[in-house]
Amino acid sequence: MPKVNGQQLDSVTNHKKLSYKSFIIPTALIGSGVILFNSQLNNNIQKDANSFFGSNFNTRIDDFTLFVPAAQIYAGKFLGFNPRNTFKHQTIDLATANTLSYVIVTAIKHSVKANRPDDSDRFSFPSGHTALAFTNAALLYQEYKDSNFWYASSGFVFATATGILRVANNKHYTSDILTGAGIGLASGILVSYYNPFQKINFGKKNKTSAFIYPQIGNQLGIGAVIKPSF
Repeated sequence: MPKVNGQQLDSVTNHKKLSYKSFIIPTALIGSGVILFNSQLNNNIQKDANSFFGSNFNTRIDDFTLFVPAAQIYAGKFLGFNPRNTFKHQTIDLATANTLSYVIVTAIKHSVKANRPDDSDRFSFPSGHTALAFTNAALLYQEYKDSNFWYASSGFVFATATGILRVANNKHYTSDILTGAGIGLASGILVSYYNPFQKINFGKKNKTSAFIYPQIGNQLGIGAVIKPSF
């Protein structure tokens, strides 16, 4: 199995190290969000946020901050940090974890059908932006925690900022943010330790290039392109 500086490149074997303790924080976040959901406290927090940021506050920065941790995963190597996985495995983890998080969030949104604070639609709970942001932040942390703790943790700054901006834009309640963050963390942690798609073999004779890209519009999503070169 290939190594870089003595580190295993194949994260498939890391599922042996996965412990229930890794999911304490995600569970706490999801639990807090569920408790706050449809509560008066949730409404009060939103009113305070609207008062603090102003009723006319509107920005699209949160459409991009959620992808910053994903970009950091690729950039870390060029900044001198040792990644845990190869470029191919990083891409597979990103695609798998983001897809998992997106599917879970979308399923809950369509089941719960909660109104957004601005009444623009009924897909408020939980926050998809926040879920994807914390998914990517969790993957970044797992990728570089042994190389540089501060760089590995920096993704959570952008993930948290994404959640705050969703509330500031009056698109989500705090309950949506907390639940989305928990789902994202859990997805990122799970996939970083165990991803069966890492076993995909593109062939020894063929070089493979791959990248992921955001899809922003009426529907938030993430795409991936894997292109073999012959």
